Amino acid sequence: MKVELTQKPKNPIIIEGFPGFGLVGTIATEFLIKHLNAKRIGKIWSEELLPIAAVHESKIIEPLGIFYDKKHNIVIIHALSAVRGLEWKISNSIIELAEMLNSKEIISLEAVGSENQTGMRSFYFTTQNSKQKSFKNLGMQPLKEGMVMGVTGALLLKRSDIVSAFFVESHVSLGDSKAAAKIVEILDKYLNLKVDVKPLLEAAKKFESTLKGIMNKGQEEATQKRKKELSYLG
Repeated sequence: MKVELTQKPKNPIIIEGFPGFGLVGTIATEFLIKHLNAKRIGKIWSEELLPIAAVHESKIIEPLGIFYDKKHNIVIIHALSAVRGLEWKISNSIIELAEMLNSKEIISLEAVGSENQTGMRSFYFTTQNSKQKSFKNLGMQPLKEGMVMGVTGALLLKRSDIVSAFFVESHVSLGDSKAAAKIVEILDKYLNLKVDVKPLLEAAKKFESTLKGIMNKGQEEATQKRKKELSYLG
């Protein structure tokens, strides 16, 4: 797993979102890249990633792209590829990136499944006491009980001193633009990004459709690969 950069901004905030529940992390980072007009400055690369070339708006999208918004000094990691089995390696690469850029804050975007139909609650987890009040003022509740898995879980285990996780409830297992918009609204208040969510929500719905196709294809590829491995073992 390699981190490749064409430029190295100093002391940025790093935001990462991976294809977890509702694909919220990936849809939210797509929101941000569009709104902030963030420029691609690199990628996290490995031949262990599924060999799927995604095309969106006539452009190839890297499985794990790195984008930069100079105005707000924000680096965004945008993940399209399924990463099951690579979580530890990817978390190592994100930590490596943070160290390369001397970043003091990594924000992980996640969704949690919920049957709550009366609203869309949001939660946070941080070990940094200085951030507790700020996150509560954003309308989030502290996550006191739960299991955090995937890349975010690995990052919290390795560098909880600089990682904060934002969670939003989702009722949809595959593709939840509304939950993604909610988590972008939280980031907007926290980082003063001046995001207009309404037009972004419409664009996200279109991206969501593309993303579902990519994820479904990735799952099919992973299943076929697993079947081949089992047949060799048998």
